[in-house]
Amino acid sequence: MCVPQNQRSEPKLAKCDQWVKDFDFDAFTADMKQLGDELEKNQGPADVAHLNKMVMWSNICGIVGMLTMGLGVHIVPIVALSTFTFTRWTMIAHHTCHGGYDKCHPNKSRWNRFKFAIGGLWNRMCDWFDWMMPEAWNVEHNNRHHYCLSELEDPDLVENNLKEMRELNIPTFMKWLVLPIVTSTWKWYYYAPNTYKELKLARWRKAGKKIPEGVVPSDAVTVRSLLFGGTPFYSFWEFFSIVIGPYLIIHFFLFPLPLLAIGEYMGTGHAMYMSAVKNLFFAELLTNVHGFVAIVTNHAGDDMYRFRDGCRPYSGSFYLRQVLASVDFWTGSDINDFMHGYLNYQIEHHLWPSLSMLSYKRSQPLVKAICKKHGVPYVQENVFKRVKKTIDIMTGSSSMRWFPADYEKKFLERDAIVEAAKKNKKSVLLSDKCMEAIQE
Repeated sequence: MCVPQNQRSEPKLAKCDQWVKDFDFDAFTADMKQLGDELEKNQGPADVAHLNKMVMWSNICGIVGMLTMGLGVHIVPIVALSTFTFTRWTMIAHHTCHGGYDKCHPNKSRWNRFKFAIGGLWNRMCDWFDWMMPEAWNVEHNNRHHYCLSELEDPDLVENNLKEMRELNIPTFMKWLVLPIVTSTWKWYYYAPNTYKELKLARWRKAGKKIPEGVVPSDAVTVRSLLFGGTPFYSFWEFFSIVIGPYLIIHFFLFPLPLLAIGEYMGTGHAMYMSAVKNLFFAELLTNVHGFVAIVTNHAGDDMYRFRDGCRPYSGSFYLRQVLASVDFWTGSDINDFMHGYLNYQIEHHLWPSLSMLSYKRSQPLVKAICKKHGVPYVQENVFKRVKKTIDIMTGSSSMRWFPADYEKKFLERDAIVEAAKKNKKSVLLSDKCMEAIQE
């Protein structure tokens, strides 16, 4: 027998999801949109000055590393070079490639998302030289990850990318044994090939090219899959020659070449050059671990939500998902934020990807207050606690939450109604203007 609509019981919710019953979706959306508009309007010289300070700190690390890397293998050049590589990516390239300084920086020829690090090897070397190809990272991260957050189409969804490890029928402690290798090699082993896959996939889709039978676009491409199974998107040689080869050869072997001449002049032979190469490789291991701790942990844990369907950018569902599927670390001083690569403001960054670093620092307490006002879970924890929660996801010891299906559908339907109302309003305004023009 059918139960009348007004007599049907509400879907049963888990204890951790009870907040959603009394959640004011429209009011939350309005508050987030208003705050985002205010933040964008208030960007200016202070944001540029803050960027310049962070660039200076990063460059100081690079200079210290370069001046000491030939003086024996020791902690100073390793930490300095590692921190330079980490901050050049997570702070400077990250926020510039998102467009965080498009509107407020006076130098439009460089500090612009359509200029920075892209357009050839020279620009890549000058602005952001790393394992990943900047154009590929822009597609994978700025588009796919940010606008498909914690959906199956999110290329950075840890629970999906580590599915093989999670399901491996071996004791958990054995999975822990491979973690040092994973955390110290992930940028070149996983991230570089997978970002390039997303770039090639985007080009295929734009050209209307059919994806081969049996190929799952959301599956990650790694160096292992390239070597042992291949991928239809590109060959290993293409990947090496365009993406990782230039960085491997130039950064680790050509960059320290002047130390060969200096060593010969000082009578130390090849010692300075070999010390520099070793320091660069040890710094690479350290910056991979540093990056893993600050980046991979942003959206993983048993208190983070997953979603079934996509949503419209900057809709109510979009704003809600950025909070529920992201985590902030401790925030505050510039030194703390610098060492986190400004990834400790991940919730705020995901709400408004194209703002400056300083805007996220300003907005963090305001966003937290809005979430508290509306009863929305806002997760902020020490980064090392998040590492443990991420590892639990990777090894299958825990799983992420699924957002309640009925409410996910309800909110998406509400987004559609709001969007239709906006279009209708625009249509009416346009019609009124046309009538006024005719009458005149």
